[in-house]
Amino acid sequence: MLFSRGHIRWKFLAFALLVLLSEQKVITQESILDSLYTFTEGTTRTADALNIISKRTGYSFTYDSRLIDPVRKTEMNFRDMTLRKILGNILGNDSLNYTVIDKYIIISRQIATSHTAPDTIKRIEVLYITGLVTDEESGEPLQFATVSLKNRGKGTITNGNGQFGLKINPESINDTLSISFLGFYQKELPVRQALDRNLKIEMKREFISIPGIIIRNQIPQDIIQKSLASISRNYGNTPAYLTGFYREGILRRSRLQTYSEAVIRIFKSPYTGSLLSDQIKVFKSRKIENVKRSDTLAVRLKAGLSTCLELDGVKNIFDFIDRSNMSQYSYRITDIVSYDDDAAYEIEFVQKEDVEDALFTGTIHINTSDFAILQAEFEINPKYISKIRDSFVSGPAHGFSTWPVSVKYFVNYRKINDRYFLNHVRGDLVFASRKKQQLFNTQFNIFFELAITGIDLENVTRFEREELAPVHSVFSRTITNYDPVFWGDQDFLRPEDNLLQALKNMKVRLQEFSGEDSR
Repeated sequence: MLFSRGHIRWKFLAFALLVLLSEQKVITQESILDSLYTFTEGTTRTADALNIISKRTGYSFTYDSRLIDPVRKTEMNFRDMTLRKILGNILGNDSLNYTVIDKYIIISRQIATSHTAPDTIKRIEVLYITGLVTDEESGEPLQFATVSLKNRGKGTITNGNGQFGLKINPESINDTLSISFLGFYQKELPVRQALDRNLKIEMKREFISIPGIIIRNQIPQDIIQKSLASISRNYGNTPAYLTGFYREGILRRSRLQTYSEAVIRIFKSPYTGSLLSDQIKVFKSRKIENVKRSDTLAVRLKAGLSTCLELDGVKNIFDFIDRSNMSQYSYRITDIVSYDDDAAYEIEFVQKEDVEDALFTGTIHINTSDFAILQAEFEINPKYISKIRDSFVSGPAHGFSTWPVSVKYFVNYRKINDRYFLNHVRGDLVFASRKKQQLFNTQFNIFFELAITGIDLENVTRFEREELAPVHSVFSRTITNYDPVFWGDQDFLRPEDNLLQALKNMKVRLQEFSGEDSR
């Protein structure tokens, strides 16, 4: 369960947990790589060799799965040799970097310094669909609309400016592009007609004429109970592989301090009948740092990857729909809105007036026909957020007081062939920090986001231990380089205009975001 009864488990809330530190006091753990070890295991597989090292040292490995051949034979015979040299011999690749974060050794590839302009690098041949999704009536962009292939698990979401990009494989040319947004008519068009075009897709709002008496006669708690009872039927009891694009960023006032992004693979364990946890491994990742040596205060987001999994409130039941906590909330059906070919109850919730803990307030949408949870948008009740001001900060910087100002989350799900899957997770956090004896605050805006871009149900097995990402660590510290022509044929989310401008202000040249390459 995501939260304990009566009190939200704030100390666990990695989806808001921050590390605040003086950049001049960062302590490294590189010494493990220079420690001497002796191994006499003989010939073994690379994966087994890394497992042996993990058991001996207590450090786990994480890496891009394409960097290492796990079944390659290697000699595990070393005497009084540094771990760095042992790894070099086992992996047989001198171009690898080793970075130590917490109890993880991060293996990454070195990026050779080059003055070659990115647009001279050979581009991977892929087919594109890009566009802007707007409200037909107001012309306003629709953020977080789902854009997907109708007959496959591939898809993406629009960013905060309503923009999207989707890379199409040749075998999907005859598929159908589907655009969905709660409260609007679904739109479809053939992929062939959309290829290599920058589309403008105007969505028409659908008004469902429902007599008020019908809404008033519905009991929201009963609807929620039906949704919980229908989880197995709606979300399945078999595991799945989800491919996703993850990103996180931190702005100090309006200046971007860190920006990290990755393509990840998720082993999504069954929603019912299983005690197995979800797993993540990282395929590709990159980051940008913009922290000056003169900065006495910097913020790091901790455990953003694991937070995205925990925010799957169907698997880790949301506090506000948990049976044991529902007595603390008031519920009200405010509308019935369209959802593709169906409709959804719109249920608002807020903690009761006599409950003074810091709980949630927000809206949840539940399908009227199969009672699947489609979407939840919620935040920590602003009235009581000051009560948990010390629950989000880990390792506070000496001499600074820091507290949450606003903590908001968004989660939704997508239906594919009669089964629902996690589709999009986003967190937006605002913190203020003030040095003691000073009058003015410094504001930090933090966001993290996961968009599922692919779903696979074939031959789904758990990842090996050495493949797992350090999901409970500071993700930006596990990445060592930034590659401006990085994603190749992988899907990614285009940064919003304000974020894109912040990246440009940092003199970062992003081939995929500039000029004709903005698709």
